[in-house]
Amino acid sequence: MNELAQDSSIPSLLREVESNLALSNTVDLEVDARELACPLPLLKARQALRNLAVNQAVRVLATDAGSLKDFVSYAQLTGQLIEGFCVQDNYYCFVLRKQS
Repeated sequence: MNELAQDSSIPSLLREVESNLALSNTVDLEVDARELACPLPLLKARQALRNLAVNQAVRVLATDAGSLKDFVSYAQLTGQLIEGFCVQDNYYCFVLRKQS
């Protein structure tokens, strides 16, 4: 198990949807935001979602630990759905499905 997977700061919302399937599920767009500092992973995700239709999904790869709370807060504030999450090879993978 890698260091990030043992991170106790992962919010419960992400733990609820945690699955390695987040890496392999079909998405409409993928954003590689690894090595980008906060708040850039979230900003890249928001930009990607703007270009998608309702019910389409984006996968975001990020290394910034701040993205854990950023993505949860964003989903709660905007109503977007975090459909999947996992930690793989020292990066985070988020799958967001556009709701509106």
